[in-house]
Amino acid sequence: MSTTTEKESWRDTILAGLANYIDAGSIVAGSAALALWQEEYKLSNDFVGLIGAFGPNAIGAGVGALIGGILCDRLGRKTIYQWDMLVYAAGMAMLVFASAPWMIVTGFLIVGLAVGADIPASWSLIAEQAPDKARGKHSGVAQVLWYLGPVVVLLMSLALTDLGGLGARIVFAHLLVIALGLTVLRSRMKESRRWEETQKSNTPRPALSTLFKGKQLTAILGLVGMYGFWNLWAGTNGFFFPYILKTVGAATQAQAVAIQALSFAIGMASIGLVFMRLADKVNQRHLFAASAIIQIIGMALLALFPLTIPVALLYVFLLQFGGGFGAQSFFQLWSAEMFPTALRATAQGVCFAIVRIALGVFSFFVPMLTATGFTTLAWILTGFLVISGVIGLAWAPRNEGKSLEELEAERRAA
Repeated sequence: MSTTTEKESWRDTILAGLANYIDAGSIVAGSAALALWQEEYKLSNDFVGLIGAFGPNAIGAGVGALIGGILCDRLGRKTIYQWDMLVYAAGMAMLVFASAPWMIVTGFLIVGLAVGADIPASWSLIAEQAPDKARGKHSGVAQVLWYLGPVVVLLMSLALTDLGGLGARIVFAHLLVIALGLTVLRSRMKESRRWEETQKSNTPRPALSTLFKGKQLTAILGLVGMYGFWNLWAGTNGFFFPYILKTVGAATQAQAVAIQALSFAIGMASIGLVFMRLADKVNQRHLFAASAIIQIIGMALLALFPLTIPVALLYVFLLQFGGGFGAQSFFQLWSAEMFPTALRATAQGVCFAIVRIALGVFSFFVPMLTATGFTTLAWILTGFLVISGVIGLAWAPRNEGKSLEELEAERRAA
């Protein structure tokens, strides 16, 4: 590969991977703003929960991924990942200038749909343009950007705390500017060569129903089970993490933000030092298993021992370090590798939709789970991680170092 091509490949990976930045950034910014808007507009807890469920964290993103994935395989990756940023910008603009509850609801829904649509397009492009022996490394960059989004939003929110609602609007505005900038920069990117080849091929386009048969169905079930249960842990974690911070003495806003930012920094270090270096070289099943074990131990600490500062810090380190090269990173990588190019984005959209919609439904029951007590909830979340680890270990493929064409030939032979 020429130097110019390699530079273009990394540039395209970063531009596509920024979908992860605005996804995670939207979730964190939205959670902070909703608390302010609830007080300003006297919104009920049920109404706030409904907005959260249909926003970028759950159902809205899931539906967007399902629709976007299908369109992405039919119209091309570039068409979706370029123009959906304008849709995202429109939704974010409504949040920046929101003056009534209906604008908040509409803005969050539009943002969720746009974020969801961008994910399969971006992940497909990253996998298809990355070198065969560096797909994990390129996928890791997108995951680093996912962790970076919350860090930037948290620090901005802390700096703008005194501005109240205006501060939240400024945070949204920075995401709006990034979306508009991405629209311009992505217009210069090339379409995926592999997708273009499927359009020129005389081979009939595989039917959508083939995704729900044989090895394709096994792949969907493996991905959804492995990542879905992990995501239930991740989604619920946000509810009790403030309790941990309060219990160990991080009473101020600055202390809470510092600990959360540190946790994301550990995750980014884990992705860069472990996942990006090893995912293309070592047995991926073993790497995933190591991650699952580390996270299970970290979560079990909260169920077995009193919540002290050393236990809390060890929990943060183990969960974030193990998570960096675990379920989420492998979900992005494997969901791109396990399906043919003609149906890759559609399959990713299906998997992502099931996981995010399930989280949205589950979020309605989280308050009931938290009412059972901290220790009971800690055991439930440990169980989620165990189930995720068992499914992943039983199903995890061995794709390291293989081209997408080799993987597709293996599927056809099977």
